[in-house]
Amino acid sequence: MAELPVVLLPVGHDDDALDACLAALEAGTPAGTRVWLADDARIGPRGAQIVQRWLARTALQADYTCRQRSIGEVAHLDDVLRACGDADVIVLAPDAIPTPGWANALAACFARDASIATATPWCNAGEAAAWPRIGEVNAVPDDSVRLAHACRALPPLYPELPAAIGHAVLLRGNARRKAGGLDVSSYRTWYAALIDLSLRMAGLGWRNALCETAFVARGGEGGPADGDMDALAVRWPAWHSRLATFLMRDPLYATRVALQRGFDALEDAPAQWPLFEEAAASEMQSPGSSPSSGNSD
Repeated sequence: MAELPVVLLPVGHDDDALDACLAALEAGTPAGTRVWLADDARIGPRGAQIVQRWLARTALQADYTCRQRSIGEVAHLDDVLRACGDADVIVLAPDAIPTPGWANALAACFARDASIATATPWCNAGEAAAWPRIGEVNAVPDDSVRLAHACRALPPLYPELPAAIGHAVLLRGNARRKAGGLDVSSYRTWYAALIDLSLRMAGLGWRNALCETAFVARGGEGGPADGDMDALAVRWPAWHSRLATFLMRDPLYATRVALQRGFDALEDAPAQWPLFEEAAASEMQSPGSSPSSGNSD
């Protein structure tokens, strides 16, 4: 069985969100999956304790690196992504809450369609990928296992998104390299730099797809820093209107309705859950590259 991609988690300064993210990552990700906790000198003493306690007991193959000085969100992410070479990497927001089977479903998306450069799962606060209502910050789902089952029951069609979204995204390594990586000089946030990267990959003929068989929740919505949207508008003048058209036309409406119906139908069917776990364990997975450990400047 091939290995899953590396999960890259840029550590944030919200200790409670980090604790919840690590707990969900542990519960919903197969043992032995490689995880890189990358800290741009942002973590505090309590956060450091949370990370060290988690590292000591996790069943995942995890490494933690911490810079002595911050170089900024985009430059830091570009640096660690480049360290992964041509490997496919899942970048997970530090306040994300993955549901069971999420990483397997993303890896299967890449395995089934080689034209996909970015695979973004559903999210309660995922803009174009938001569920149950598009373009809204919905409440964090209170039954992640049931929701994961409902997602997995959807046919894997992988429809087009306007761009990748930052709550969780699987990046195809060779597409990322051919597009030149992140633009560290034009953007201050991952939110904007990811949009730019995914649009450049689309310009090279790749696709930015929704992985409708996976769900990653989030407490809030990511956003740009001052100047980021202006920079996007200059480089991609049609971007804002394209996103607005997508949100108004809502081409994912039928899929979101199907997910809601599947979620509702599973309310009284917990006996099916072990079957889901067995199927998730046998799902096709994608190869990656192991992150390095230790500190970097």
